[in-house]
Amino acid sequence: MKKNIFLAISIFLMTLNCKSQSTINEDLKKQLEQIVFVDQIYREFIDNNTTQVRREEIAKLTNNTTENLYQNVFKIIEQNDKTNFEKVEKIVEKYGYPGKSLVGEPANTAVFYVIQHNPDKISKYYPIIEKAGKSGELPFTYVAMMLDRKLTGEQKPQIYGTQLGMRMINKDGKQENFVYVLPIEDAKNVNLRRKKAGFDTTVEENARKFGVEYKEFTYEELEKIK
Repeated sequence: MKKNIFLAISIFLMTLNCKSQSTINEDLKKQLEQIVFVDQIYREFIDNNTTQVRREEIAKLTNNTTENLYQNVFKIIEQNDKTNFEKVEKIVEKYGYPGKSLVGEPANTAVFYVIQHNPDKISKYYPIIEKAGKSGELPFTYVAMMLDRKLTGEQKPQIYGTQLGMRMINKDGKQENFVYVLPIEDAKNVNLRRKKAGFDTTVEENARKFGVEYKEFTYEELEKIK
């Protein structure tokens, strides 16, 4: 009797496991993984922390030369962002947000990255990103980053302190880059919100990753910095 019960339970668990595995759309997963690769690999090339050795690897991975990438990488990124958006727009129309239950991880981040890098599309697509985050199909930190980009694009204070700005300013008669964390709503509590959202760094630590010392600004204060 016990053997029969054990066998029945084992078969039931195997059935559930097979059913769970079968929900992954492998073709869509591969397509989204390629989109993530294209979205990220050229941005890694222009990252200040990327070594020359790694840049040479990236050139080989993308069938380029380092010289061509140095000259054209920004044009390549711009074109890829446009092409990737056309792809994910069709995917979302067909599947809704392709989350981890449909395509696994990290393929479930592909649509986020593409929308994030097409700022003029964020207002339209933010609701589905938010829904995916709240339902566990996408880590909520991605929702937080898109919300911040949406708000800063509207010249409003961000919530989680994820977005930086840059402008050229005159300093001692010379032009130099001024990089800063864009204004934050209720800045004194931002690290509490970051922790609740799932970030493992403070706003200060996150800024330092980009070589920036965090300082609290309002848009009015930034406007005065010339």
